[in-house]
Amino acid sequence: MTNVLAPAEPDVVELAARFALLADPLRLRIVTALAGEQLCTCHLVDITGAKQTTVSHHLRLLREAGVVEGEGDGRFTWYRLTDGALGRAARALDHLAAAELPQRLRVTCDG
Repeated sequence: MTNVLAPAEPDVVELAARFALLADPLRLRIVTALAGEQLCTCHLVDITGAKQTTVSHHLRLLREAGVVEGEGDGRFTWYRLTDGALGRAARALDHLAAAELPQRLRVTCDG
């Protein structure tokens, strides 16, 4: 049986990785802060209350995942969300939410 709403397997793995990345509360706070404007590490430390080394660690993970990008300016690096980095995950969630049915349909079993 094929679920027409289910994404292809590589997409599922990528989507799960994106959600796992955002499942960390500090990373989610960083992404939320960067959704509104470009910020440097010192701003993110002030916003989150986390230590600079902790914020830097999470920024590295977000950069490696392609969610955040940084631009050096003197001794500061300004971070922003990568264009479209979260759009695919958001569209997948929207697609699933739109597919929700008030009643669960049952597919006939062949066995």
